Amino acid sequence: MLFQPIILSGGSGTRLWPASRESYPKQLLPLTGAQSLLQITAGRLDGFDAGIPIAAPIVVTNEDHRFIIAEQLRQVGKVASRIVLEPIGRNTAPALQLAALIATAEGEDPILLVMPADQIVTDNPAFLSAMEEGLKQAKKGAIVTFGIVPDHPETGYGYLRTGALVAGARSARQLSAFIEKPDAQRAAEYIAAGHHLWNAGIFMLRASLWLKALATLQPEIAQACEAAVKGAEQDNDFIRVDAQAFTKSPANSIDYAVMEHLPEHPELGSVVVVPMSAGWSDVGAWDALWKVSAKDDAGNVLQGHVMLEDTTNSLIFSKSRLVAAIGVKDLVIVETADAVMVVDKSHAQDVRHIVARLKLEDKPLVAQHRKVYRPWGSYDSVDEGARFQVKRIIVNPGARLSLQMHHHRAEHWIVVRGTAEITRDGETFLLSENQSTYIPLGANHRLANPGKVPLELIEVQSGAYLGEDDIVRFEDTYGRVAAAV
Repeated sequence: MLFQPIILSGGSGTRLWPASRESYPKQLLPLTGAQSLLQITAGRLDGFDAGIPIAAPIVVTNEDHRFIIAEQLRQVGKVASRIVLEPIGRNTAPALQLAALIATAEGEDPILLVMPADQIVTDNPAFLSAMEEGLKQAKKGAIVTFGIVPDHPETGYGYLRTGALVAGARSARQLSAFIEKPDAQRAAEYIAAGHHLWNAGIFMLRASLWLKALATLQPEIAQACEAAVKGAEQDNDFIRVDAQAFTKSPANSIDYAVMEHLPEHPELGSVVVVPMSAGWSDVGAWDALWKVSAKDDAGNVLQGHVMLEDTTNSLIFSKSRLVAAIGVKDLVIVETADAVMVVDKSHAQDVRHIVARLKLEDKPLVAQHRKVYRPWGSYDSVDEGARFQVKRIIVNPGARLSLQMHHHRAEHWIVVRGTAEITRDGETFLLSENQSTYIPLGANHRLANPGKVPLELIEVQSGAYLGEDDIVRFEDTYGRVAAAV
């Protein structure tokens, strides 16, 4: 028997804009310390004694985040056993189906622990205690969900109605019903009744049980995902499922697709809920992050270069410059290199309206930060004008960009740290600190870092069109098509 963690790393976290963007969503951000939410999730089982082998996690994510996720996991020594790439988002039920099929491909029937990558748990011992209780039930063949003991009436979460204590269990109870997000009055009634929990979206069950339940309740999803996995290809550290097959899958969540129907299908197994009081939050908005974060004596949550005078109960994040707050209270102030947002904590949910407006105006601020991560490193768009753009480029040791050319722009490269290996129209040469070169329009070229320290250079682009889609690739280490660098 094997214990298999599954980390679902989808979603964009729009209510945490401007820190969270589509290309770099909240699970990849260090919101509560040095590690990202993904890294913390990957280490959440540290110290857990399952009594059976614990496999390295299977991570399900999308194409755009694959290299960032692989690198973040490597940084904390939590390399995934497999990183499964969804060609298009189809919600959590198809994502879990892909992972379950891959987890059972070699004949194993592991117990799956399904965890979203974008949640916070501040009391990890309490989390592990709940996992221990859940594992006892999963070994007996139960489908286990985990419910958060509520401390206030919350309208932003679904609820779980609990039933009788499971025979011989410490805290696990029969699950009576999944309940949609309530209005304020009903949420207050649930809290007063004392037998309702918040739905954490964390599940534990045997892989074969999930596969059977989905095939019974949602055969279209099951069939599409099976075809997608059959047509999957291994791409370095990634499993790339068949896009055409996966696109045929309906989009649905684990709750809607399966869990809510299980009480009507006892033949699929019993459903139990394990209560958990572990400082949990799904970090749905900035006010939720403020609630679960460590605060100073005035109730402030701070990150980055921040100075305060007479400021209370506020969350202030600075990413690139000094933020000074004077005589304010109950505010969220988030500064990034290209945007500043100020909102009263009581209106934190309304950040999504700003994001919606930016999308309507087709602003890139929704999709990406000024600093963009690539499999070889990153680039930061420092300045731009009518016919020029300036970038700060960092290439990781041993990494290299694709062999490429541009139709509409020329490039000037100035090395400020490290050693650059330049290929230009068949000629290869080295540049060291304070040296520069010129890449004419239409020249085949490649940039690489042959050294052991990061290569940093300044790139000045000039030409009639400077878009990232003006790239023709001839060779690429990372298997990318002609899109962005």
